[in-house]
Amino acid sequence: MSILKKGVTMGKPLVGIVLGSDSDLAIMGEAAKVLKEMGIPHEMDISSAHRLPEQTASYAKSARGRGLEVLIAGAGMAAHLAGVLAAHTTLPVIGVPLKSGALNGVDALYATVQMPSGIPVATVAIDGAKNAAYLACEILSIKYPEIAQKLESYRADVRSSLEEKSKALKEGKK
Repeated sequence: MSILKKGVTMGKPLVGIVLGSDSDLAIMGEAAKVLKEMGIPHEMDISSAHRLPEQTASYAKSARGRGLEVLIAGAGMAAHLAGVLAAHTTLPVIGVPLKSGALNGVDALYATVQMPSGIPVATVAIDGAKNAAYLACEILSIKYPEIAQKLESYRADVRSSLEEKSKALKEGKK
Protein backbone atom coordinates (compact mmCIF):
# COMPACT_ATOMS: atom_id res chain seq x y z
CA MET A 1 0.00 0.00 0.00
CA SER A 2 1.17 3.49 -0.62
CA ILE A 3 -0.08 7.02 -0.64
CA LEU A 4 -0.11 8.70 -4.03
CA LYS A 5 -3.01 11.07 -4.46
CA LYS A 6 -4.26 13.56 -1.89
CA GLY A 7 -3.75 11.21 1.02
CA VAL A 8 -5.78 8.42 -0.58
CA THR A 9 -4.27 5.00 -0.01
CA MET A 10 -3.92 3.12 -3.25
CA GLY A 11 -3.62 -0.59 -2.65
CA LYS A 12 -4.00 -1.77 -6.24
CA PRO A 13 -0.66 -2.34 -7.93
CA LEU A 14 0.22 0.05 -10.75
CA VAL A 15 3.29 -1.88 -11.91
CA GLY A 16 3.63 -5.57 -12.56
CA ILE A 17 7.11 -7.08 -12.34
CA VAL A 18 7.34 -10.44 -14.09
CA LEU A 19 10.33 -12.76 -13.74
CA GLY A 20 11.12 -15.59 -16.08
CA SER A 21 12.45 -17.68 -13.20
CA ASP A 22 12.95 -17.48 -9.45
CA SER A 23 16.68 -17.24 -10.14
CA ASP A 24 15.97 -13.73 -11.50
CA LEU A 25 14.74 -12.49 -8.12
CA ALA A 26 18.08 -11.09 -6.94
CA ILE A 27 18.27 -8.64 -9.85
CA MET A 28 14.55 -7.97 -10.35
CA GLY A 29 14.09 -7.40 -6.63
CA GLU A 30 16.04 -4.17 -7.17
CA ALA A 31 13.15 -2.87 -9.30
CA ALA A 32 10.74 -3.69 -6.48
CA LYS A 33 12.95 -1.81 -4.00
CA VAL A 34 12.93 1.32 -6.18
CA LEU A 35 9.16 1.18 -6.59
CA LYS A 36 8.73 0.71 -2.84
CA GLU A 37 11.01 3.69 -2.13
CA MET A 38 8.93 5.77 -4.55
CA GLY A 39 5.71 4.61 -2.88
CA ILE A 40 4.36 2.92 -5.99
CA PRO A 41 2.22 -0.15 -5.41
CA HIS A 42 3.42 -3.13 -7.43
CA GLU A 43 3.20 -6.87 -7.71
CA MET A 44 5.68 -9.57 -8.66
CA ASP A 45 5.09 -12.89 -10.39
CA ILE A 46 7.05 -15.66 -12.07
CA SER A 47 5.86 -16.60 -15.53
CA SER A 48 8.05 -18.14 -18.18
CA ALA A 49 7.38 -17.30 -21.82
CA HIS A 50 8.44 -20.82 -22.77
CA ARG A 51 7.43 -22.99 -19.83
CA LEU A 52 4.16 -21.21 -18.96
CA PRO A 53 3.09 -19.52 -22.21
CA GLU A 54 -0.65 -19.59 -21.46
CA GLN A 55 -0.12 -18.14 -17.98
CA THR A 56 2.14 -15.42 -19.41
CA ALA A 57 -0.44 -14.47 -22.05
CA SER A 58 -3.21 -14.47 -19.45
CA TYR A 59 -1.18 -12.22 -17.14
CA ALA A 60 -0.67 -9.68 -19.91
CA LYS A 61 -4.28 -9.83 -21.13
CA SER A 62 -5.68 -9.28 -17.64
CA ALA A 63 -3.16 -6.63 -16.53
CA ARG A 64 -5.09 -3.51 -17.58
CA GLY A 65 -8.34 -4.81 -16.10
CA ARG A 66 -6.55 -5.43 -12.80
CA GLY A 67 -5.36 -1.81 -12.70
CA LEU A 68 -1.78 -2.29 -13.82
CA GLU A 69 -0.40 0.56 -15.93
CA VAL A 70 3.17 -0.58 -16.69
CA LEU A 71 4.79 -4.01 -16.91
CA ILE A 72 8.46 -4.79 -16.24
CA ALA A 73 9.76 -8.13 -17.48
CA GLY A 74 13.13 -9.63 -16.59
CA ALA A 75 14.51 -12.67 -18.38
CA GLY A 76 17.81 -14.09 -19.47
CA MET A 77 19.09 -16.13 -22.38
CA ALA A 78 16.37 -16.30 -25.08
CA ALA A 79 14.52 -13.56 -23.11
CA HIS A 80 11.18 -13.71 -24.90
CA LEU A 81 9.18 -12.78 -21.78
CA ALA A 82 8.90 -9.04 -22.43
CA GLY A 83 7.95 -9.64 -26.05
CA VAL A 84 5.29 -12.19 -25.19
CA LEU A 85 3.79 -9.81 -22.63
CA ALA A 86 3.88 -6.96 -25.17
CA ALA A 87 2.17 -9.16 -27.75
CA HIS A 88 -0.80 -9.60 -25.41
CA THR A 89 -1.27 -6.05 -24.04
CA THR A 90 -1.05 -2.45 -25.15
CA LEU A 91 0.33 -1.37 -21.78
CA PRO A 92 3.94 -0.16 -21.79
CA VAL A 93 6.34 -3.07 -21.30
CA ILE A 94 9.89 -2.52 -20.11
CA GLY A 95 12.30 -5.38 -20.71
CA VAL A 96 15.28 -6.13 -18.48
CA PRO A 97 17.72 -8.48 -20.20
CA LEU A 98 19.44 -10.52 -17.52
CA LYS A 99 23.06 -11.63 -17.46
CA SER A 100 23.13 -15.39 -17.82
CA GLY A 101 24.43 -18.19 -20.00
CA ALA A 102 27.50 -18.33 -22.18
CA LEU A 103 26.86 -14.90 -23.72
CA ASN A 104 26.52 -13.07 -20.37
CA GLY A 105 23.22 -11.43 -21.28
CA VAL A 106 24.05 -10.21 -24.77
CA ASP A 107 21.63 -12.78 -26.21
CA ALA A 108 18.94 -11.54 -23.80
CA LEU A 109 19.64 -7.94 -24.79
CA TYR A 110 19.24 -8.71 -28.48
CA ALA A 111 16.09 -10.79 -27.91
CA THR A 112 14.53 -8.00 -25.84
CA VAL A 113 15.45 -5.01 -27.96
CA GLN A 114 14.75 -6.50 -31.43
CA MET A 115 10.95 -6.46 -31.43
CA PRO A 116 8.85 -6.34 -34.59
CA SER A 117 7.12 -3.15 -35.63
CA GLY A 118 3.94 -2.54 -33.67
CA ILE A 119 4.97 -4.60 -30.63
CA PRO A 120 7.47 -2.31 -28.86
CA VAL A 121 9.37 -3.16 -25.70
CA ALA A 122 11.34 -0.43 -23.97
CA THR A 123 14.66 -2.03 -23.08
CA VAL A 124 17.15 -1.09 -20.39
CA ALA A 125 20.71 -2.32 -19.86
CA ILE A 126 21.64 -5.87 -18.96
CA ASP A 127 20.67 -6.32 -15.29
CA GLY A 128 19.18 -2.79 -15.37
CA ALA A 129 16.21 -3.51 -13.10
CA LYS A 130 16.62 -0.25 -11.17
CA ASN A 131 16.44 1.81 -14.36
CA ALA A 132 13.40 -0.19 -15.46
CA ALA A 133 11.68 0.88 -12.25
CA TYR A 134 12.72 4.50 -12.72
CA LEU A 135 11.42 4.40 -16.29
CA ALA A 136 8.13 2.98 -15.00
CA CYS A 137 8.01 5.90 -12.55
CA GLU A 138 8.56 8.37 -15.41
CA ILE A 139 5.74 6.78 -17.41
CA LEU A 140 3.42 6.94 -14.40
CA SER A 141 4.45 10.52 -13.65
CA ILE A 142 2.52 11.64 -16.74
CA LYS A 143 -0.70 10.73 -14.91
CA TYR A 144 0.40 11.09 -11.28
CA PRO A 145 2.04 14.46 -10.44
CA GLU A 146 3.01 13.09 -7.03
CA ILE A 147 5.33 10.62 -8.72
CA ALA A 148 6.84 13.41 -10.83
CA GLN A 149 7.57 15.29 -7.61
CA LYS A 150 9.19 12.22 -6.06
CA LEU A 151 11.38 11.79 -9.16
CA GLU A 152 12.45 15.43 -9.01
CA SER A 153 13.28 15.08 -5.33
CA TYR A 154 15.25 11.89 -5.95
CA ARG A 155 17.27 13.51 -8.73
CA ALA A 156 17.94 16.59 -6.59
CA ASP A 157 19.24 14.30 -3.81
CA VAL A 158 21.53 12.49 -6.28
CA ARG A 159 22.89 15.81 -7.60
CA SER A 160 23.48 17.11 -4.08
CA SER A 161 25.27 13.94 -3.05
CA LEU A 162 27.56 14.05 -6.08
CA GLU A 163 28.31 17.74 -5.55
CA GLU A 164 29.31 16.98 -1.94
CA LYS A 165 31.52 14.10 -3.06
CA SER A 166 33.15 16.28 -5.70
CA LYS A 167 33.84 19.02 -3.19
CA ALA A 168 35.32 16.54 -0.71
CA LEU A 169 37.55 15.07 -3.43
CA LYS A 170 38.80 18.51 -4.47
CA GLU A 171 39.54 19.39 -0.86
CA GLY A 172 41.52 16.19 -0.42
CA LYS A 173 39.07 14.62 2.01
CA LYS A 174 38.73 11.52 -0.12
